[in-house]
Amino acid sequence: MSRYYTKVCNFYYGNKSIELVNKKKTLPLNGDKSISFDQIEILSRKNKKRIPIHNINNLSSKLKKKVIQDLRVITKKIKFKDLKFKRIPNIMGILNITPDSFSDGGKFDNVKSAKKHLNYLFKQGADLVDIGGESTRPGSKTISSKREWNRIKNILKKIKKNQIISLDTRKSDIMEKGIKFGINIINDVSGLNFDKNSISVLKKYKTPFVLQHSLGNPDVMQNNPTYKNVLLDVYDFFENKINYLRSVGINHNNIILDPGIGFGKNLKHNITLIRNISIYHSLGFPILIGHSRKKFIKELSGKNDSLSRLGGTTSASIYAMMQGVQIIRVHDVNEINQCLKVFKSFIN
Repeated sequence: MSRYYTKVCNFYYGNKSIELVNKKKTLPLNGDKSISFDQIEILSRKNKKRIPIHNINNLSSKLKKKVIQDLRVITKKIKFKDLKFKRIPNIMGILNITPDSFSDGGKFDNVKSAKKHLNYLFKQGADLVDIGGESTRPGSKTISSKREWNRIKNILKKIKKNQIISLDTRKSDIMEKGIKFGINIINDVSGLNFDKNSISVLKKYKTPFVLQHSLGNPDVMQNNPTYKNVLLDVYDFFENKINYLRSVGINHNNIILDPGIGFGKNLKHNITLIRNISIYHSLGFPILIGHSRKKFIKELSGKNDSLSRLGGTTSASIYAMMQGVQIIRVHDVNEINQCLKVFKSFIN
């Protein structure tokens, strides 16, 4: 029997969306009337078809049951500790305290510059900031926990109580130290696969976390990444991992899903994931996308310098917003915040 997946599409926004939801012509995404949809795409590994939501009753009984179950998840309001999804998307700023990150390595590797940039990101409109002390760019090597902690510990001391902080780390001992410092979210780019003790730490402290898909470690992940179907393979990874986490006692819903753009994906994979990212709404968790300044923008536009990829980052940010993505992870907070505010004014 074929496995089917439900992807929502044909979105409406702002006042038009609210009007259509009230007239029962569209369904709200995550209970928010200001973004809604009136079509779904039903996918399997063999085929796909798009239908209006009002034609669901014409499906076979088994398929209809599956689609209705998915729509209940998709339209249910998401509640998440420390974050409010009335604003779509939330903006996650990036603070890399590393000498070798692909775009801004070395810029903020002392406490003074890091603190200044942290406060700047929040001032410019970041809802939360992701702090990391180890580069996970393609080809990078793992560093020791001691070195990683020494890079970030002093800036963690400078965090203000009202600042929502995500800690970008793959190591359980760094996670635990960060949690004790009061960080709000753990962002593990390995999908909790790098360190076998990470799940135990997250369970112990009931800490919210980002579950990211990655194909292998950074030093080898771009060596001919291969999938049967990248969109559905990533979906199955999320579903299987969440089921496993439930089985070992992580029962809260404070989980964010990140398909891992550039983490074991080539250009075709990245485009497929971004273009179809709304499929992950049927898993029932907030979606995060980390597309800022990444290589796929260079491959599409010809811009080699990572600092020259703001236009591509902006384009992907707008598209993500229009697919209902709840969090976008970006370097250029001021510019992206401005872009989204202006764009929203045209569609409201």
